[in-house]
Amino acid sequence: MAADDQVRAASTLFYKALTEMAQGTAGSMVDVWFHGDAVTAMHPIGGRQVGWEAVRDSFDQVAALSTRGTVELVDQVVHVSGDLAYEVGVERGSLELAGETVQIDQRVTNVYRREAGTWKVVHHHSDLSESFVALLARLQGRH
Repeated sequence: MAADDQVRAASTLFYKALTEMAQGTAGSMVDVWFHGDAVTAMHPIGGRQVGWEAVRDSFDQVAALSTRGTVELVDQVVHVSGDLAYEVGVERGSLELAGETVQIDQRVTNVYRREAGTWKVVHHHSDLSESFVALLARLQGRH
């Protein structure tokens, strides 16, 4: 299988894991991410997480609030150079967080690294979502 097809397959697994997170369980993220200090994420809710533990915790926190949702990547473009690859596209879908639905429609960049023949996510960066940020602010105000 060509490297760009391998990255597309890794991306499919990543978006399956994101959908599972949107439905309340982030366990599959363990399988699709590289587990090093150099991994990073910049989510639609803002902030920046550095290192696998911080990235994993951010997905776990969203999963704890999510009851149903889907996330998919459309308009995907993949480029591979050696053991690094990136994809750009648009994430679309919705999440129900604490009973409120938030639509997903933002640009995204994901970076993958090949380790022992397997492609893993090392960076995820999406546009900031004002609706996500507003919902989280309302939820934090309730406590």
